[in-house]
Amino acid sequence: MNKIRKGDDVVVITGRDKGRRGTVSTVQADGKLVVQGINLVKKHQKGNPQAGVAGGIVEKEMPIQASNVMLWNARASKGDRVGFRFEGEGEQRRKVRFFKSNQELVEG
Repeated sequence: MNKIRKGDDVVVITGRDKGRRGTVSTVQADGKLVVQGINLVKKHQKGNPQAGVAGGIVEKEMPIQASNVMLWNARASKGDRVGFRFEGEGEQRRKVRFFKSNQELVEG
């Protein structure tokens, strides 16, 4: 179980996009994330007339290391660390994520 999942709101804690927030669109197996609007690069793309793709310079979101982002805690209005704990008993027991600062469960 990953601490950061697709659809989570995150804040960048280091690098050129430090302090910016976005939503995770993809989680890769190598521990990298693609976050909407973060780590944009300009890519020179060759056109493909058969597929209807125009050539030129396009902006593309590149993966960012998961250790460079923190989950956004909306209640505390800051990035927060995440932990795991088990809730419930017997058949209803399940593993959940919670924020370390205020012990609240992460939605989603």
